[in-house]
Amino acid sequence: MLPRSGVYAIRALLELALDPVRWRSVNDLAEAQSLPAPMLEQLLLKLRRADLVESRRGRQGGYRLARPAAAIPLVTLLQAVQALPIESPPAAHGEGSSGDDPGQEPGDLVTLALQRRLQRAIQRELGHLTLEELLFDLRSTRAAQSEEGGLLLG
Repeated sequence: MLPRSGVYAIRALLELALDPVRWRSVNDLAEAQSLPAPMLEQLLLKLRRADLVESRRGRQGGYRLARPAAAIPLVTLLQAVQALPIESPPAAHGEGSSGDDPGQEPGDLVTLALQRRLQRAIQRELGHLTLEELLFDLRSTRAAQSEEGGLLLG
């Protein structure tokens, strides 16, 4: 459902969020997440332009989050890499008219309306979901898969 660029961007930022103060090189991130370094580098440049990551040159340089994971809505992340899950549907022929356009089938208008509603719903949800929530899910999954058998509470 998500374009590959969106999945890669989320995985890279999750990796950065695991240790938010550490500078990570493109190659280090690519290796940690099994991602292609050239594509990851292009995504990180877009994320930097969107002020989601910051970069530093040099031997001790790399990338890190520019803000806390709780302050990064997924919709912002995905917009930065042009990877929203549903593309905007094309404008209906004669949109805004009474619907009497002979070139537009009634079923087409219904389909376009549905696509728009789905897009708005997904964008609303992605606007509420943050990188921090995905980080919590990641840590929970890793804990459950650990040799210790996960976390025991109480």
